[in-house]
Amino acid sequence: MENTNLKTDVLVIGSSAAGLVGALTGKRVHPSKKFTVVTRFPKTLIPCGIPYIFGSVGSSDNDILPAGKMFEANDIEMLVDEAESIRLKEKTVRFQSGKVIEYEKLVIGTGSLPIQPKWLKGADLENVFTVPKNKVYLDEMHEKLKTFNKIAVIGAGFIGIEISDELKKAGKEVTLVEKLPRILGLAFDGDISERAEKLLIDRGVKIMTGTTVSEIAGNGKVDSVKFENGQKLNTEAVILAMGYEPNSKLAAEAGLPVSDRGFVKVDDYMRTSDPDVFAVGDCAEKRDFITRKPSPVMLASTACAEARIAGMNLYKLSAIKTFIGTISIFSTAIGTTGFGVAGITETQAEAENFEFVTGTFEGIDRHPGTLEDTHKQFVKLVVGRESGVILGGEVYGGLSAGELTNIIGIIVQNRMTLNSLLTAQFGTHPLLTASPAGYPLVKAAENAASKIMFRQ
Repeated sequence: MENTNLKTDVLVIGSSAAGLVGALTGKRVHPSKKFTVVTRFPKTLIPCGIPYIFGSVGSSDNDILPAGKMFEANDIEMLVDEAESIRLKEKTVRFQSGKVIEYEKLVIGTGSLPIQPKWLKGADLENVFTVPKNKVYLDEMHEKLKTFNKIAVIGAGFIGIEISDELKKAGKEVTLVEKLPRILGLAFDGDISERAEKLLIDRGVKIMTGTTVSEIAGNGKVDSVKFENGQKLNTEAVILAMGYEPNSKLAAEAGLPVSDRGFVKVDDYMRTSDPDVFAVGDCAEKRDFITRKPSPVMLASTACAEARIAGMNLYKLSAIKTFIGTISIFSTAIGTTGFGVAGITETQAEAENFEFVTGTFEGIDRHPGTLEDTHKQFVKLVVGRESGVILGGEVYGGLSAGELTNIIGIIVQNRMTLNSLLTAQFGTHPLLTASPAGYPLVKAAENAASKIMFRQ
């Protein structure tokens, strides 16, 4: 029987990155308000860490986000249930258990779901897996994969390459299949993705690029993958890493507008068409910071930024606390080599018809180069020719590439120019950074500046 006597001030649906940060930020800014978070799973996985349960960490138990403890420590109520419907006029949400909770403000953080290619014959065969943010599913998948030797991974985005590398690390024979000409082709320019591809091959992963899957074959269980070019790959399991789609069904059925791609439409404060309902994370629509076009980016880092904006604007809007568009900051690592990108790439700048130059430099990430574990560090900057504003950048190097990518993200978000970067002060140390005389970020900026100066 429905219980309609439950009330809360702020109801948050979802406890992953967006729901967690939205609730914690909201409670910090509005400590007198009652916050209730409803989640489908009592244990929340760290989304970015999922590929590593198949190799490095060995179990999803090592990839748990302590959401429950964090909510308890901040006086936030957590319920395990699943939302079934939202009634905007009544300001209530009905749950699978029969509970109905009345709210003042609602935050929808329902995330995303793995793309299930209904067009692909055999995608429903046994031992064909996707990669959802579902601990129970992933634990079962992990146990089954232990029994197989030959595994095919379809899709060479970040999840695909990370899972492939981890499975290879676990001793599996792995083939990574990608229909684009190169792996990570949507995120990086060729000069970066080619390095990643070579590194993955050197680590023992077989790679098939420019190859389109036509069918997953088998009698009940998968036994092979067939391709449009007539080739066939024998395999015991297939992992579909073909991207994600927004989980916006709940919002759409409530009457909230969604985009053509299925994202919940929001404004710069993360509000939907209903001013008391916010949407954050993978389910919410995003716009590219540079081009202002709709962006399909789904990142935990972006979700957290959106959630902080929503949490700060729940009851009173702040003109300076708005979401200014996604910077598209991506990073990953293969072994001890890191790759990162922030803002737009050279390929994207050409497609959008920007007038730009690039600046590149390859040095080392610490100095002198004779230090143990020193790694080459390559930086590319994409710069508006007329304004000198830095539009984006890419990094290849040691594991410090992740933080250097974040620095480029801050540079892009603050619309810094080449001059401001060339006159910036960076702290350096032999054991921690590149040499102050050969700092790759600054040297790449110098390279770009010379091209503007001489109109090359």
